[in-house]
Amino acid sequence: MNNDKILANLNPEQKEAVTYGDGPFLIIAGAGTGKTTVITRRLVWLILEKKVKPDEILAVTFTEKAAREMEGRVDQLLPYGYLDLWVSTFHSFCERVLRENALDIGLSTDFKLLDEAGQSLFIRRNFSRFNLDYYRPLGNPFRFIGSLVKHFSRAKDELVSPEEYLDYVKNLELNKDSALSDELVNDEIRKLKEVAGAYNIYQKLLEEEGALDFGDLINYTIKLFKERPAILKKYQNQFKYILVDEFQDTNLAQYELLKILAKPKNNLTVVADDDQAVFLWRGASYNNVFQFSEDYPTAKIVALTKNYRSYQNILDLSYKFIKQNNPNRLEVQIPKMKNGSSLEKIISKHLRSVRTGEGIIEVIKANTHEEEVETIVKKIAEIKNKDKSLTWNDFAILARANKSLEPFSKTLEYASIPYQFLAHSGLFSKSIILDILSYLKLLDDYHESSSVYRLLISPIFKDALTNDDLVLLTHESRKRAWSFYQTLTQAASLGAISQKGLLAINKFLSWIEKHSTQSRREPVSKIIYQFLKESGYASFLTKESDGGNIRAQEDINYANQFLRRVMQFEKENPDCTIKSFIESINQIEQAGDFGAISTEIEGPESVKLLTVHGAKGLEFKYVFIVDLVDRRFPTPERGDIIPLPDALIKGIVPEGDTHLEEERRLFYVALTRAKDGLFLCWAEDYGTKSLKKPSRFLYELGLETKEKTSLKKESPKIIIPSSVNIFPVKKQKNQNLFLNKKISFTQLADFDFCPLQYKYKYILTIPTAGRPNYSFGRSIHDTLAKFGNLYLRSFEKQSSLFPQNKKEKKMPIKLEDLFRFYKESWVDEWYDSPEQKEAYREKGKEILSKFYKDFAKNPSEIMAVEQTFTFPLEEFIFKGRIDRIDKIKDGFEIIDYKTSKRKESNLTSVKEQLLIYYLALSSPLSHFKPIKKLTCYYLDGGEKVSFEIKEEEINPFKEKIIGRIKELLKSDFSATPGYQCQFCDYNHICPYREKA
Repeated sequence: MNNDKILANLNPEQKEAVTYGDGPFLIIAGAGTGKTTVITRRLVWLILEKKVKPDEILAVTFTEKAAREMEGRVDQLLPYGYLDLWVSTFHSFCERVLRENALDIGLSTDFKLLDEAGQSLFIRRNFSRFNLDYYRPLGNPFRFIGSLVKHFSRAKDELVSPEEYLDYVKNLELNKDSALSDELVNDEIRKLKEVAGAYNIYQKLLEEEGALDFGDLINYTIKLFKERPAILKKYQNQFKYILVDEFQDTNLAQYELLKILAKPKNNLTVVADDDQAVFLWRGASYNNVFQFSEDYPTAKIVALTKNYRSYQNILDLSYKFIKQNNPNRLEVQIPKMKNGSSLEKIISKHLRSVRTGEGIIEVIKANTHEEEVETIVKKIAEIKNKDKSLTWNDFAILARANKSLEPFSKTLEYASIPYQFLAHSGLFSKSIILDILSYLKLLDDYHESSSVYRLLISPIFKDALTNDDLVLLTHESRKRAWSFYQTLTQAASLGAISQKGLLAINKFLSWIEKHSTQSRREPVSKIIYQFLKESGYASFLTKESDGGNIRAQEDINYANQFLRRVMQFEKENPDCTIKSFIESINQIEQAGDFGAISTEIEGPESVKLLTVHGAKGLEFKYVFIVDLVDRRFPTPERGDIIPLPDALIKGIVPEGDTHLEEERRLFYVALTRAKDGLFLCWAEDYGTKSLKKPSRFLYELGLETKEKTSLKKESPKIIIPSSVNIFPVKKQKNQNLFLNKKISFTQLADFDFCPLQYKYKYILTIPTAGRPNYSFGRSIHDTLAKFGNLYLRSFEKQSSLFPQNKKEKKMPIKLEDLFRFYKESWVDEWYDSPEQKEAYREKGKEILSKFYKDFAKNPSEIMAVEQTFTFPLEEFIFKGRIDRIDKIKDGFEIIDYKTSKRKESNLTSVKEQLLIYYLALSSPLSHFKPIKKLTCYYLDGGEKVSFEIKEEEINPFKEKIIGRIKELLKSDFSATPGYQCQFCDYNHICPYREKA
C-alpha cells in the first residue's frame, strides 16, 4: 500500500493528523469526525512511510473490544503481516510488562490478578484482618466492602500509596487546629485513619498472597520504571511512537505512565474530545487534556471538525448545548498561542456536517410514562414502514439508566419488534444464569425448594409439566410440609400428575442423583455443561436461536460468559466445590457486583436499548432519548460513599459544578449519536406522587415548549401499520387455587413491595432463608414479650394485694430476669459468622439494658402484650398482633417495637401499621377504648415516636386500604422490578430480577 492509498478519502485535517511527524501531538476529534480512521491510518502510515517497525509503536485503547477493532483495521490496511503489534489496553500492556520483569520488582511471575469482584472476595475472605469499626456496621458488616474497593482504586488512580495516606492522616492529627478540634472533626479524622489503615492492610495482604488488582498494574509498572532505569530505557528505546485513543478518559496514574514512557523524544499522540469525557465517576481526569498543553507547550494541535454522521441542525443543537459548560471547555481553556491569538479563534469545536439537508429534531411530550413508551414504539414502526431501506439496527433508545429502558423492552416484545437490551452488568440475574445457579444450589442441598421451583418453570420443563401439575405439586408441598424435592420423589403417589409430567420428573430426579455424585469429583464447569446438555436446555436454545429468537441468542451469550467466569474461578481455586462457588457468587453480589456483561452491538437486526454510557462511540440513524425529566437526566449528584480527600488528589481539581458539567457532556454524547433523527422524550406522570418537570437540559436547548408531538389526554393504544406484524402475547389468568383470604398489614406491605413476591410468599409459600436481622428481631421481641407478660402478672398481683398503692409499688422484675429471658429467647440461626452473632448478642444486651433503665425510671401500666386481633374489611379478614397496649391517663396507647433506629423514610408505613391496629381496637367488642396514642418504640436508641390520631384521616385511610385490597384481589401478580429487588427474599429465583 502506497501513501496515496493510506490517505485516500481523507480531508485536509485528517491528512495532517495522519502524516504528522515527531513530537507531542494532540488531535481534538469531535463526534463523528473519523477518529478511529485517523488513528489507525496514522499507525499504518508510521509503519509504511516512516519505516517504523510494528513493535516500535504502542497503541493504547480503553477496552479490549476497541483494541480488537483497531487491530482488525490495521490488519486490513497493512499489505503484509507483522510479528508483534502492541495494540492493547493500559492494563493489558502493564500486565505484559510486569510479567516480563516481575523479578526485578519483587513480584512473582504468576501473580494473581484480581478484578473488582475478586477484590471484594479477597477482602471478605480476610475480613478479620481489617481493624474496622465505623466501616463495619453490625447489621451488615460487609456493607462497605464495595465502597472500600472503589476507594482503594481511586487512591491508586492518584498514585497515593498506603504510606502516603497514613502520613497524611498523621499530619492531620498533629496539625489539627485547636479551634477545629470539635467532635465532628475528630470523628472525620478517625474515619480517615480507619480507611488509611485498611488500605495499608489490604496492600500488605495482596503482597502476602502474590496478588495484584488493576490499579496495581499501573502503579507497579511506574514503580518498575522509576526504580529500574535500565528497564525503562529498554521500553523507551523500543516504543518510538505512542498513540492513545480516548485520552480524555485517562486518570492521573495512566497519564504519568505515558509521560515516563514517551521520554525523551515525546513522540506521544493523544486523541481526545473533552466534550465526551463522561467517566469522571470512574476516576478519569478529563483535565489531563488541559494539562497536556501545559506539559507540552510546543505540542502540535489539530482539530477534526468535519462530521460524517449527523445533519447540520443536529450538530448546531448539540454545540449550542455543550457551550453551557463554558468556560470549562478545551476551546476556551487552552492557553494562548505564541502569536498571542486565542486558540478559540484558531480552533473551534463547532462541528460541520458534510451532509446536505436537515435532520428531524422533535420533542415528544406525553401525559404518562406508558404513553411515552407506546408513542416511541409506534413512532419507530411508522418511520421504518415509510422507508423500506431502513433496518431495525437503525434505531436506538437511549436512557441515563438501565431502569428507564425496561418498559420499552416489554412494549417492543408485545409489538413483535426485535430488540437488544445492551446492559453492561447484571449477568448473575439473567434468566439462564439463575437457572444454572438454581441447579447448582439443588445439587448442594436437595431441599433447596426455591431452586426446585425455579427449574420446574424453566425451559427444561417446557411442554412437560402442565400448570395443573405445578399447582398441585406446590399445594402438596405446602400441605404435607415437604420440600419441593421430597414432593417430586412422591409425585407418582399423588395420583393427579399427568403422565408426561411424571416422566419429566423422573428424568429430573435421575439428573440430580447422577450430577450430585459427579460433583464430588468433577469441576463445576463440567457439571454445568452436563446439565445444559442432558436437560435439553442447550438444544432448546440452539433451536430457538436458529429460528431467529434474539432472547435465545442472548442466553447462549450469557451462558458462555458465565462459564468463562466459572472456569476462571476454578483456576484460582483448585479445590473449588459447588458450595464454595455458590458462596463466592453470593459474596460478590453482596458487595454490589452483579456480574459484568460483555455486550456485542453486532448481532441480529434489532432496535438497540442502551444507556448513554453504553452508546458512546456508536451511531444510529434515529435516536430516542427517553425519560428527560428532572432528577432522571441530569441525575442528582451522588458522590463516593468514601471520598478521597482533596488534599490527596494530585491532578488538576476541576472547578465549577463538576457533576452537572459531566451530565451535560453525557447528554451531548447522546445528542451526537443521531444521524437523521433526534427525538427528545418525556412525560409528566411517571407514577410518582407528584408530576415531573422537563429536564433542565430541554430548557437549556430552548425546547421545553417546542412540542411537535403532544399527546391528548386519552390513553393511546399501539396502532402500528399492518405491514409490521404484531402478535400480542396473551397472558394466562393466574390460578389462585389456594389463595388465603386472611390478610395482615405485612401482607399488604409485601404486595405493595411486589405482587410477585406476594405470590411466592403467601400463595405458593416458597421457603426462604433467614437473615441475621430477622433472628435478632425475633430474639428481642420474644424477650420483651416475656418481660411484659411477667410484669403484667406481677402488676395484677400487686394490685390485688395493695389496691390503694399502685403508684408506690416497686419494680417487680430485675435486670437479671430480663437477661435470662434474652438467653432463653435467643434465636441462634442465620448469622453470617460467630463474630457477627456475638456482636448482635452484645448489641441486644445494650438495647435491653437501656430499655430496662428507661422503664424502671418511668414504669408503664401494661395492659396487654402480643395482643392478637381479627377484624373484617370487605372480603378480607385482617389479622395481626400488637406488641403492647398501655393504660394512659385518658385512654390507651398502642406500642409497636422496632429493633432498628428511627428512619424518616419509613414513618409513613409505620403510621399506617399503627392505624390498622387502631381500626382493630376500635371494634365495639374491644375493651381497649378509647385509643389516644399510637407509638413506635425504636429500641436501638430508645426513641419513641408517637402519632396523633385525627378522626378526619380515618375514613380516607380505610378507603385507601380497601383500594389496596381490591388491587390484590384482581391482581395477576405481575412483578414490579426495581431497586427494591436487591432486598427481596426471592430475588434468586425471580425471572424478573434481571429487570431491576
